[in-house]
Amino acid sequence: MEASARYRRAEIVVDLGAIRRNVETLRERVEVPVMVVVKADGYGHGMLAAARAARAGGATWLGVADRDEALALRDAGDTGRILAWLGMPGEDPTPLLAADVDVAAYSVAELTAIATAARALGSPARVHLKVDTGLSRGGAPVADWDALVAAARSAELAGEVVVAGVWSHFACSDEPAHPANDAQESVFRDALEVAEREGLAPEVRHLANSAAALLRPSSRFDLVRFGLAAYGLSPAPEEASAADLGLVPAMTVRARVVLGKDLDAGAGISYGHTYVTERPVHVALVPLGYGDGIPRHASSAAQVLVGGVRGDVLGRICMDQFVVEAPAGVAAGDEVVLFGPGADGEPTAQEWAERCGTISYEIVTRIGGNAGRAARRWVEG
Repeated sequence: MEASARYRRAEIVVDLGAIRRNVETLRERVEVPVMVVVKADGYGHGMLAAARAARAGGATWLGVADRDEALALRDAGDTGRILAWLGMPGEDPTPLLAADVDVAAYSVAELTAIATAARALGSPARVHLKVDTGLSRGGAPVADWDALVAAARSAELAGEVVVAGVWSHFACSDEPAHPANDAQESVFRDALEVAEREGLAPEVRHLANSAAALLRPSSRFDLVRFGLAAYGLSPAPEEASAADLGLVPAMTVRARVVLGKDLDAGAGISYGHTYVTERPVHVALVPLGYGDGIPRHASSAAQVLVGGVRGDVLGRICMDQFVVEAPAGVAAGDEVVLFGPGADGEPTAQEWAERCGTISYEIVTRIGGNAGRAARRWVEG
């Protein structure tokens, strides 16, 4: 990726063309309508820009967690279908309903609040009923499902809601052989039967997240939800890499070297001297740290591309900076790439995740979400 003179210390470059092409690739693969999840500021890629790219790639739906995220999309001019699924206790759903946003209901109490707001607006709310099939997180417990379905049917007959969806979420879809997957899909199918017997005819039934949509065709139903995969990262790296899936990572993080210098053997580096050089080494100082979302677990673990070669992070990640091994001659102003698509030999976000003992979701979301001191830039191509 060509260097930009527009950034001072560091930048996060998001390739919107990659997001668009990833969504196109995913749509072709699953052959059902696609929801692209743009919560958490588009997994750190920038929610509004990512949403536009996803729509351009053919996403019929956008998914968000929070009310403010959905309203920001509407304020930015998005007129397509949006589902917001995490209502807060006591939160008035009226702004979402007025903005023509689909909302989720996990309980009879939540459904009642939605129906009351819809009645006041004079227009039925589009609701997606969520059943907890085994993630033990959001959604109605199976023991409460009959009551929620019955309440939804009553509200539908009263003209207060339209049950637009029935949905759930996998716990272990990145492990295709995990027995929880069969169990959850079975519970979901049972829940659909309950809804059908009660007279509900949801527009969409959706269970599959990125990993399930790609690895478990039986779970695709009427709609699949792509989060991480839309941004070019594999949701199940032990099963298939991003390249295997035809995906291209959209985020590149890079910085300008602050200082290059030579150290002798026996030099302790960074706080606590957790790394001590065993030989003379040239190092470069990178002006990013955990204050910018760089995981402290990257200390003496991750790699970067500097001077055209991979260099190890040496010692602890600090709040504003860290040290890497670099080729002789690397000096202030030179570029260092933390991670990117990998096409030029740089590490990927998946590699950083593995070296930090986490998942690529966290790497891109926390770095992209802490972009205050790094210029974030969107490109096409």
